[in-house]
Amino acid sequence: MGYVIATANMKGGVGKTTLTVNMATCLAKNHGKRVLVIDLDTQISATLSLMSPVEFANRRKQGKTFRYLIDQIMTPSEAPSHTIHDVIQKQVCNVSGLDMIPGDIDLYDEFVVSELLHQQAVTLGEKDFETIWNRFERVLLSKILEPVRDEYDFIICDCAPGYTLLTRSALATSNYYILPAKPEPLSIVGIQLLERRIAQLKDSHEHEAKIDIQMLGIVFTMYSGNLLSGRYYKQVMNRVYQDFGDSKVFKSQVPMDMNVAKAVDSFMPVVLNNPQSPGSKSFVQLTQELLMKL
Repeated sequence: MGYVIATANMKGGVGKTTLTVNMATCLAKNHGKRVLVIDLDTQISATLSLMSPVEFANRRKQGKTFRYLIDQIMTPSEAPSHTIHDVIQKQVCNVSGLDMIPGDIDLYDEFVVSELLHQQAVTLGEKDFETIWNRFERVLLSKILEPVRDEYDFIICDCAPGYTLLTRSALATSNYYILPAKPEPLSIVGIQLLERRIAQLKDSHEHEAKIDIQMLGIVFTMYSGNLLSGRYYKQVMNRVYQDFGDSKVFKSQVPMDMNVAKAVDSFMPVVLNNPQSPGSKSFVQLTQELLMKL
């Protein structure tokens, strides 16, 4: 069984998706790993970083997105149209070993989820609705991944900003989480908030089943090399080192690089689109450091 890793931060715009797709691509292309990327964000940024909008539209029309797999958990069909193997897009960007479950702009209906869990509470005679909810979020992603979990060395979950149902389920299912962060105070707040939420998540599930997720590390992204911002960056870094310790901060840092943003226009990660760019080289180093940590 491989590693399940969530990339998450309570704050958006910190380079979470960019980190996910480039790290996944490096693991498959440079290290021969079998990697599955799961897009858990309705912005579908990870999906559109690995396939064109036309490809995505076709798969969505066929029902081959993550939305279909969630629907099967909530309202199971005796003869489902697709299995998870049908939904998985193989060899995205023509990289052997790099697969993806495309996200969806409409992942689940919150009313349907609430209605389903209410019915379960009534059926089981469970008066504490929180117990039912906790059980559901703990098993949601785990059940979806169960048929393929042994087929991959790495399953990387690109979580939405904030603390959504799917983010909580990903954290409950994962072995590790990586925190991408920009060198700015608000990003640090996002780290602290997520740490607090994960502690609460572990506490809320302790009577059902232990959640044993661990932080793999904090990755600083989009830093600038000019003198003024460099001093500011170091101040923020020093604060993070004080709060979390050297071992929890990746030495590899992702610089501000326009090539990373331009790569999105080609619907592929920058490590494929422009492998000699500073951003690409940083992702290669980051992936090597990730493997050393594990």
